[in-house]
Amino acid sequence: MEKIKHKPYGPYEKYIKRPLDLICSLIAIIVFSWLYLIIAILVRVKLGSPVIFTQDRPGKDEKIFKLYKFRTMTDEKDESGNLLPDSERLTQFGKILRATSLDELPEAFNIAKGDMSILGPRPLLPSYLPWYTERERHRHDVRPGLSGLAQVNGRNYLDWDKRFELDVQYTEKITFLGDVKIIFQTVKKFLSHSNIATDTNKTEGNMAEIRAEKLKNENSNK
Repeated sequence: MEKIKHKPYGPYEKYIKRPLDLICSLIAIIVFSWLYLIIAILVRVKLGSPVIFTQDRPGKDEKIFKLYKFRTMTDEKDESGNLLPDSERLTQFGKILRATSLDELPEAFNIAKGDMSILGPRPLLPSYLPWYTERERHRHDVRPGLSGLAQVNGRNYLDWDKRFELDVQYTEKITFLGDVKIIFQTVKKFLSHSNIATDTNKTEGNMAEIRAEKLKNENSNK
């Protein structure tokens, strides 16, 4: 079923949000250039190269883009030349980067390019696309963001259904005051380090499996 085309909620979403994203992301890149440099050097020394980790993610209208992050894992391999499990390659330094969200700093370049917004549903994995309901697909009506309504209401500790519902609720009514509120809540949670999971199995690693199991159970009960 084809999605109904998203219509901006008001003048802020239509005319102001994107210019603000561009201006703020460029300012952040310039102001925090020293921090980018320090982290890049530490990543290179402790984890190796490349310093920047890229991964395909679906953005607005489900178009795929390259997401930028500082790498948080090594490239250690077993005797057969296969990469070790994520849990074994994630170092203490990498955990710190994730816990403080400093690994996400390069996403400012995604925002400047127009791939992302400061606020919006978090960009997840392309493999999740077949598992969204028709309503949940509307989370891709807008650019994905660094933070969003779901992130300030539980982040990775929400179950997928609640998380996606909050994502869709955000896309349905984007306002300036609403975004300001989310930004303040994001800063508060960042400073308190609350609801942050560094274990990939608690973040993005099980959505497809959960939905597949749910579908299997529903079919077996028919």
